[in-house]
Amino acid sequence: MTDIEDAIHIDVHLKEDREGALKDLRAGLARTPKELNPHFFYDDAGSALFEKICTLPEYYQTRTEKALLEASAGDIIETTGIEEVLELGSGAATKTRVLLNAMHQAKKLRLYLPFDVNEWIVRRTAKELTQKYPGLKVHGIIGDFEKHHDLIPTGKHRLTIFLGGTIGNFSPKGAQRFLQDIAEGMHPGDHFLLGTDLIKDRQQLHDAYNDSQGVTADFNLNILNVVNSIADGNFDPTGFEHRAFFEETHHRIEMWLDAKREMVVDLPKAGITVTLKNGEGIRTEISTKFDQEKVSALLESAGMRLEKWYTDPDNLFALSLARRI
Repeated sequence: MTDIEDAIHIDVHLKEDREGALKDLRAGLARTPKELNPHFFYDDAGSALFEKICTLPEYYQTRTEKALLEASAGDIIETTGIEEVLELGSGAATKTRVLLNAMHQAKKLRLYLPFDVNEWIVRRTAKELTQKYPGLKVHGIIGDFEKHHDLIPTGKHRLTIFLGGTIGNFSPKGAQRFLQDIAEGMHPGDHFLLGTDLIKDRQQLHDAYNDSQGVTADFNLNILNVVNSIADGNFDPTGFEHRAFFEETHHRIEMWLDAKREMVVDLPKAGITVTLKNGEGIRTEISTKFDQEKVSALLESAGMRLEKWYTDPDNLFALSLARRI
């Protein structure tokens, strides 16, 4: 075994929870309106499409959050004294590398724990990071971070991070419950870094989810391929149209797939048949937008206190550094 291989440890929990995924499918497609859990976006093709979305000119979130990390990394390291980073929904760790690099330069980088649903991307990222940072150990966790958070190994001098505005994909109660679960796994005084997309110009929000190249539409439609794979289904992605809009009441973007014709879809492994009318939609994602007051209240409700608020000059995006109370 090479030094790099010895530095990487991957725990795979997803294969044990195939029935959980089928249960999610059954529950979501039985609701009115029908829904799919956004976790189903991220097979290999979906992960690659999301990486492409992050480079699009309309998609301000990734570059803005990365710039915020570049500006605040030194202050975060000094404030927290961290040696370990646990990242929930790590993906390719595109932005997190900014923080890891600053930790390496400060001789503080010991352990990185990427937690993601996609095994391929975690293994690729682990190899890249251990090659770049000699001495770094990577402990990858493959699973659903909502359901498998109790499988996270304990640590010390650890910063838990949840970037990309992904907290906006939860319902208000779901976000509170999720952050409470995360806080319960932290020691008093441990720190948490949260990325949130902020309320802003409606056209800018619309364009970010309706890009001119159609990549977001492809990403949205690919969720049907993932569902087919999991449930041996026969969804036809060409029979659906991508739709994304800002819903004012809840300050959120909603993404939908609208049926272009009547259809009957069989999902044998889930034990269900889904009937769709022409024009009927399946909601695939919500993405709530925040302000500082809303973020602070959410963190407080979960047992954490906002300590530092980092945002860009245009108030597009924010990083919130919180401490477990």
